[in-house]
Amino acid sequence: MNPKAVNLFRVFLPFAAGYFLSFLYRTVNAVLAPALLRDLGLSSSSLGLLTATYFIAFASFQLPLGVLLDRFGPRRIEALLLLVAALGAFCFSRADSLAQLILGRALIGLGVSACLMAAFKAYTQWFAAEKWPLVNGLQMAAGGLGALAATTPVQWMLRWTDWRGVFFGLAMFTLLVAALVLWVVPEKRVSGAGERFSDQLRGIGEVFTSPEFWRVAPLTALSQATFFAVQGLWAGPWLKDVLQLNPEAVVNMLFWIAVAMVAGFIGLGSLAGRLQRVGIPVLTSAIAGMTLFIAIQMVLIVGPSEWARVLWLGFGFFGTSGILAYAALAQSFPVHLVGRVSTAVNLLVFIAAFAGQWAIGVIVGWWPEVAKGQFASAGLRTGLTFLLVCQLGALLWFFGGGRRRRAKQRAPAAG
Repeated sequence: MNPKAVNLFRVFLPFAAGYFLSFLYRTVNAVLAPALLRDLGLSSSSLGLLTATYFIAFASFQLPLGVLLDRFGPRRIEALLLLVAALGAFCFSRADSLAQLILGRALIGLGVSACLMAAFKAYTQWFAAEKWPLVNGLQMAAGGLGALAATTPVQWMLRWTDWRGVFFGLAMFTLLVAALVLWVVPEKRVSGAGERFSDQLRGIGEVFTSPEFWRVAPLTALSQATFFAVQGLWAGPWLKDVLQLNPEAVVNMLFWIAVAMVAGFIGLGSLAGRLQRVGIPVLTSAIAGMTLFIAIQMVLIVGPSEWARVLWLGFGFFGTSGILAYAALAQSFPVHLVGRVSTAVNLLVFIAAFAGQWAIGVIVGWWPEVAKGQFASAGLRTGLTFLLVCQLGALLWFFGGGRRRRAKQRAPAAG
């Protein structure tokens, strides 16, 4: 069989299935929120904390995950962790209290914590470096399909079962994907397998002491965190309570936001690869996309409601641009450090996503509910404004870092 076909069917598709699941778990609460609020009487802050627990559990495992991926390889690590996600989904389906829901959600977040990073690591082993932006974009598109599955298909499933049945079905599907990764993905010698543990820890230090890492990572983390926090939960309440859409229209709009996200992952990944071949760095494409994402949020907050549908599609499309920075940073480090580079960025992304998603819930709670389960428009706008200000600060830091680096390069010559 053609080696490219082997890479597609035996490497890409199993890891893509894992990330499909990861994004489905991440975003499904945007559709299930009304049922969770109704059945368990959650407040906006509790709902934000519950949903954001996925992010903090995900983040907590990123640094050890980078070491494990570089030492043992992506295939075994992802398959093992997906078993944890299946257990979490089962626990969530049986939960009767907020604490039990949080436990299940935390196990899910831990269990899917390798789905993107393991794929990125595998792709550096099986694909040429010039293919990384495209194949990473296709991987993210698989996540976008998971977000699609969390909208209309989940709404359709709720006609036949409840949120408990949805999570039980997800637990069974997760077991299937774990088996797929373990039995289908071929084994390949891991470049970091011979490293001493102390050397692997030193590699983490090398990443976190890199000035280029700290120039790029804050903007990447805050851009992706905003996208995940809003698209994964608060987009639904915004569409319902700010735009006054009915439940069917909300789910339909979430579906089209997810379509725009899939288009963004594929389109921006492909465009970045093409631009790189003509001399435009991937990082330049990433910064341009994240800047446009910031601009869309500004207009979404203060612009007329007539523009909202188009702006939300732009939110879905350009919210994906931060993922390009992963490939840009990976190209700046040795291949044996790629797992640790990606997981270091992911650590910051998911800590920020946890804080951002919960913070919006807290901010929304400062305003009294308009009606039972209906949040104040001003609270939602203020919450998004908070995240917008954080991104603007990180954008200024990025450009300031570039000026600082150029000044250091000129300093010896001046002396």
